[in-house]
Amino acid sequence: MKEHRGLPVPHRFADGSYLSARGPLTARVIDCEITVSTARGRRTGAYRLVATPTDAHPHPATEPVKPCHERWEAETSYPEIESTILGGRIPRARTPAGMAREAFALLVTHQVLRLARADATATHADPDRAGFTIALHAARDLLVQAAGIIDTTIDPIDTIGRRVLARLTPTRRIRTRPRVVKPAISRYNAEGLVDRTSYKATISIDIPTGRTT
Repeated sequence: MKEHRGLPVPHRFADGSYLSARGPLTARVIDCEITVSTARGRRTGAYRLVATPTDAHPHPATEPVKPCHERWEAETSYPEIESTILGGRIPRARTPAGMAREAFALLVTHQVLRLARADATATHADPDRAGFTIALHAARDLLVQAAGIIDTTIDPIDTIGRRVLARLTPTRRIRTRPRVVKPAISRYNAEGLVDRTSYKATISIDIPTGRTT
């Protein structure tokens, strides 16, 4: 058994990924380099993806790596709850039990709206273009108007979905900046110049497939 960057490698797959174990846990590890190219140049970073599904046949190494640059988008779900649904307000409950119920209600509401957006865009558009605020306002309108409460029809794209599809957001740009910790809000400008220009970008992925470790 050889070591690869501090991890034991009992078995390597043909696609370059390999099995590794720490204690009782066995995982599939994919080491890769992701290069982002723009008119300003190229930036390459080394990434390691560790996945619990260990079978490489149904999921070649390139498959789970391709959406790597989109995984940061999951963080937008936190502002959707804190800023969009709550509108910046603090929870109203004053007891632990009340807080638990309110948190549960917020999470259920958020999940239902995300499901409505996913159903609407499943075969019509990129899910990234489904606006959360549009879905939230559509749901509020239905509650206020008491519309569609009793509906015997089965429609995979309901009223919320139709409004989302009617007002799709622009295609999301590929992330080209490395992740950094934002400084505290200050009325003074940050040191140095900040380039806020958007550039068209392409992404290439390189996964070493050699069997030497």
